[in-house]
Amino acid sequence: MKIKSSSEFVLLACLVAFCAVGVCQGGSLRKNFYEKSCPNAEEIIKNATWKHVTTNQELPAKLLRIHFHDCFVRGCDASILINSTTSNSAEKDAIPNLSLSGFDVLEEIKAELEKKCPGIVSCADILSLAARDSVSFQFKKPMWEVLTGRRDGRVSLQSEVLPNIPSPFHNFTLLKQFFEKNGLTVHDLVVLSGGHTIGIGHCNLFSNRLYNFTGKGDQDPSLNPAYAQILKSKCRSLTDTTTTVPMDPDSDLDFDSDYYVILNQNKGMFQSDAALLTNKGARNIVNELTNQTKFFTEFAQSMKRMGNIGVVTGSSGEIRKKCGIIN
Repeated sequence: MKIKSSSEFVLLACLVAFCAVGVCQGGSLRKNFYEKSCPNAEEIIKNATWKHVTTNQELPAKLLRIHFHDCFVRGCDASILINSTTSNSAEKDAIPNLSLSGFDVLEEIKAELEKKCPGIVSCADILSLAARDSVSFQFKKPMWEVLTGRRDGRVSLQSEVLPNIPSPFHNFTLLKQFFEKNGLTVHDLVVLSGGHTIGIGHCNLFSNRLYNFTGKGDQDPSLNPAYAQILKSKCRSLTDTTTTVPMDPDSDLDFDSDYYVILNQNKGMFQSDAALLTNKGARNIVNELTNQTKFFTEFAQSMKRMGNIGVVTGSSGEIRKKCGIIN
């Protein structure tokens, strides 16, 4: 190609630079990605999500947890939604994900979008938007911005979950490592832990703190004694795998900053919650986030960062016809 002027050379150089970072393939997320291809996509997702939350107040915690578990394994590519097959065990069937629920709601939203705009809206964007919209139902306004343009991944492996999902048994050092691996900071760790202000915890994920903390039949000394007694009245043994307990006993259906208030009272349910108080910097952030306005502001920023982890964009991946099945 013959370049006729210096301005053409500058233009060519810019195009090469943009393509190198994937922009030529639409390689970054943006606002209103579906504005022309499916103008009502975000409204359809919001309305469908709100309809379900009306009859299921536990849905916000469920969708928020699916979103978190998705993004920490292979990035936010909806690989968590893929069903296992006879030849592949998918993420959904890994131990940390066996208690996830809400997949049916996401499939229903996807089916509705496929009728309106077939092959356009990704399951990854549906999950990101539905998680936001479910939490936002309480406030009747979006609680954080979700940029769109994600595409769906084609790989989902059960074996990749345990090495990548932070555990409720992790100490501060391990939690920090898991977040740093995904480009998130200690600040993000403390802020996103605030998602535990809604939802439930299974007894087997914290009962060691009640009955056998160091292997000697003892109780975790960092756990509020009165709260420990309440938990013991619900979780009767180390082997209880079915009983669930609200993570925020005072307001488990309300998205608020109460998580940080009870954390400071040593009423964090999991070891991973209590771990936030073992680091001075994290403890200072906990204290700041007891202010609800501050928490909402910071949660919005951290969710936006988390929603950008390892996204598949441009011409990579695919747009699944059904969220549970690779095309």
